[in-house]
Amino acid sequence: MPRKLFGISVIALGLFGFSANGQAAPQSTANWQDVQEKAKGQTVYWNAWGGSELINTYISWVGKRLWDDARITLKQVKVTDTADVVSRVLAEKTAGKNEDGSVDLVWINGENFASMKKQGLLFGPFTQTLPNYKLVDTESKATTIVDFTIPVDGLEAPWGMAKFNFIYDSARVQKTPTSVADLLNWTQQNTGRFTYPSPPDYLGSTFLKQALTELIEDPSVLRTSTTELSELNQATKPLWDFLDALHPNLWRKGSQFPASSSAQQQLLDDGEVDIHLSFNPGAASSLIKSGELAPSVRTFVFDKGTIGNTHFVAIPYNSSSKEAAMVVANFLMSPEAQARKQNPNYWGDDTVLAISKLSAKDQQVFAKIPLGAATLPPQELGPTLLEPHPTWMEYIEKEWLKRYGQ
Repeated sequence: MPRKLFGISVIALGLFGFSANGQAAPQSTANWQDVQEKAKGQTVYWNAWGGSELINTYISWVGKRLWDDARITLKQVKVTDTADVVSRVLAEKTAGKNEDGSVDLVWINGENFASMKKQGLLFGPFTQTLPNYKLVDTESKATTIVDFTIPVDGLEAPWGMAKFNFIYDSARVQKTPTSVADLLNWTQQNTGRFTYPSPPDYLGSTFLKQALTELIEDPSVLRTSTTELSELNQATKPLWDFLDALHPNLWRKGSQFPASSSAQQQLLDDGEVDIHLSFNPGAASSLIKSGELAPSVRTFVFDKGTIGNTHFVAIPYNSSSKEAAMVVANFLMSPEAQARKQNPNYWGDDTVLAISKLSAKDQQVFAKIPLGAATLPPQELGPTLLEPHPTWMEYIEKEWLKRYGQ
């Protein structure tokens, strides 16, 4: 499909210059109205995880709103692993394709953001140019500006908050586990009724991070970068000991793992397991509403907290539709889009905005959002545990595949 060209050279002569690391950087004279005008008629190829029909429907709604208001065509490219997107952009850079790249916007965080930032694959910083960014709660939601310990530096725009939680069927489970150690005990008493998705599925990987954070003697070491193999081996030993004890108690005795979070959700719905994993505290209510899970499902978290983070959108350095991608990112942070996203009827994802920064009318909209029967109120979600540095996750995923991969 033909695509309107706004290559890096054009951007550099207009609203943007280049920073020392080779990534495009907005100048103080950037004019949002100019960005909007140039965005009209552009097509944005948004590479986003496509494993949830609820989320796909939300993205379709975003596309309709952007066409109606800004004459921007939004096309979702459904992906299963964002690392594949990173590899594609890197391949384009290696081949010298510095304009008209195949990716205009990417749903991203964690090690994938760290990789793109390190390799100079991102456009920006651009978030300060977006009018709605001033509404983001950067003061009390620290993960909107620090992504898995890596400073965001304006290279990605926050659009949702995530917190690890567990969805269970209350018709089959009366007492839920309170910690990783208690989960092991629970699986010993309920053999075959629990499993987790195979890494690098993000929920499977997060389960490993949750376990390591609880089991390691000093969790603070996980906040720093390390590639020292002896340090990694020693620090992660409690995790492998835990998994070695856990796996015989799992669904199919740990000989097979669900390929994705969607597959595990289906196992819960089919009655093969009793617990599902989620990174969205409102997901259970949304899935009840859509008929994908039984009305008896509920949500629980561990007593001492669970891992939380922010998810973002970023613009690759060689996008040909940078202006339109910026308009998309700005709309995703709008009170309208954020309120709809937080409503469990449409998604149930917590907002990145500071409600106190909104108009009285918008504050009322958020106040009236129904949480849903399966959604825990904010005060019952417990402490938020910080994500480890991406180097730990990269090691854990590779080591898991060596030890347990099929």
